[in-house]
Amino acid sequence: MKKRILLPIMAAMLSLSSLAQTQDTITTKPVVIPTGYVAKLDVVYTKVNGWDGRTDLYLNPNASKPTPVIINIHGGGWNKGTKESQGGFNTFFKAGFAVANMEYRLSGQAKAPAAVEDTRCMLIYLIKNAKELNIDPNKIVIMGGSAGGHLALMGGLLGNDHRFDTNCPGVENVKVAAIIDKYGIADVWDWTYGPEHKSSSPKFWLGDNVKNDGFIKSVSPISYVTKNSPPIFIVHGDADPTVPYQQSVDLYKKLQKLGVKSQFMTVAGGVHGKFDKEKNAEINKSIIEFLKTIGFFN
Repeated sequence: MKKRILLPIMAAMLSLSSLAQTQDTITTKPVVIPTGYVAKLDVVYTKVNGWDGRTDLYLNPNASKPTPVIINIHGGGWNKGTKESQGGFNTFFKAGFAVANMEYRLSGQAKAPAAVEDTRCMLIYLIKNAKELNIDPNKIVIMGGSAGGHLALMGGLLGNDHRFDTNCPGVENVKVAAIIDKYGIADVWDWTYGPEHKSSSPKFWLGDNVKNDGFIKSVSPISYVTKNSPPIFIVHGDADPTVPYQQSVDLYKKLQKLGVKSQFMTVAGGVHGKFDKEKNAEINKSIIEFLKTIGFFN
């Protein structure tokens, strides 16, 4: 009898110990904000079933006119990652951007399409509160890497398709000025079942819909590309062992075929992110140049 009682206690202790170790290994990147900016951390942008969706806002409240803003979305296969692991916003601060560095529900908390719903809520929150935050709702850029790239694409390409806006209704003019897709998943079905599928993450995220082709298509950004899609900048390493480079190739081909303003930057020999400092600087410079070509700083 005692053994039966001790076993679950020991299992719980091991679980807590494992959780503590995992938390200890989370990399936190401090964000140094420039003069004139303020940081508003852990702002709740949405509430869902007892969960608070939080974002860190870096704003320039005294700018002479509303500033552009970039939404940043972390990666992690939809099942791990934190907003605190994100940094490298200096390029955007120097260009006059505000930043919204968001978190979203992970697979262990809620299955697809929860992360997409949260991304849409973040976008809608900024539109609704643009005046108070001193940001320009016509100059919202959405950016992410890996699963974050997928969410950035979904958030922006949906436009005024409100199918995933049920937690944040009431805004009709939902749009982004540009999307920055860093080695993101463009076709969820292909990443789950295609010839180059290399991860269990999509099946975990899809949950009960893992064999529902219609649903999988509905959470695949490539399904939403039209001639009216916002400009998209793509960067991907051609030796990526996690998200196939071909995902970005296929997305870019469709964008070009439909005449969508787009740019594709290949990192020769690049793996899944983790580019060196010089390459990241080059990527950030190219992003700013791309935004200039679409009249972003006029």
